[in-house]
Amino acid sequence: MSDFLKKYLTADHSTRIQTLRLEEAWRTGLAHQDLPPLIVGLLGELAAAAVLLAGNIKFDGSVVLQLQGNGPVRLIMVECTAALELRATAHLRESAVVPEAATLQSLLNADGQGRFTVLLDPAGRQEGATPYQGIVPLEGDTVAATLEHYMKHSEQLDTRLWLAADDRHCAGLLLQRMPGRTAADGTPIPADTAEATWTHCQALADTLKPAELLADAPDALIRKLFWEDDLLAFPDQPVRWHCPCNRQRVADMLRSLGQAEVDSILAEQGRVHIACNFCGKPYDFDAVDCAGLFLDTPEQRPAPGSDSIH
Repeated sequence: MSDFLKKYLTADHSTRIQTLRLEEAWRTGLAHQDLPPLIVGLLGELAAAAVLLAGNIKFDGSVVLQLQGNGPVRLIMVECTAALELRATAHLRESAVVPEAATLQSLLNADGQGRFTVLLDPAGRQEGATPYQGIVPLEGDTVAATLEHYMKHSEQLDTRLWLAADDRHCAGLLLQRMPGRTAADGTPIPADTAEATWTHCQALADTLKPAELLADAPDALIRKLFWEDDLLAFPDQPVRWHCPCNRQRVADMLRSLGQAEVDSILAEQGRVHIACNFCGKPYDFDAVDCAGLFLDTPEQRPAPGSDSIH
């Protein structure tokens, strides 16, 4: 399995290098989402970027990246936790048409009101406390350019990204200048040394094509690009798809609607069909399932079945 985040430092510790190519996690995430290929690509690029950024957060929580606008695409949103648990979704406007030649800007920022949001949300955040949120205009023609603009102007971190995605893989490479610029022994790194390393790494990565990102395993990609460099490698970090939706949560939600509302849906449709707003996973409840929701005590209620459609 290739679903690992790979992290490296250059020999002078001045530049961080990270890469990943997701396969199993990405296909799991797309299993219940019916999206045009172009939107799958944008969603996958944002997903890869979220994992690359989440791999560096210093708190227990999550990174949320969100592209939002008034075009055919209403929202593209990705969340990745510090444990590298990923979920991602995209929502198109009703009857939206996605032309094959559409761009990020035409899909999300045709009226100039598109926004890119970065949210850092600590786990266990107290009620009423607000997470860190950065919102900037939607700049750039690609997801990578949008993120690079944000990191440069909002976080003051020189960051470069190369991203690619299709319906089988999503992949990415990140270069980032290390803040502080000190060597392993704590001595300052000369500015000209750090600058030369940064320029060197960018020149190598700029030779990378999207097809290579999708085709090459991360280890092979790093060897191909940095074969002359002595890199410090860190332990691999596994990445997995995780959406917290489940059948019991859906059952609790239906119970909160009340029996009259659920019976009304049953009478009209013959079943209650719910799809997770985030991952699209479907849940079906037939008349027997729905009757079990409203038995007097939890002990009397039958198990609500499997997570799959009946």
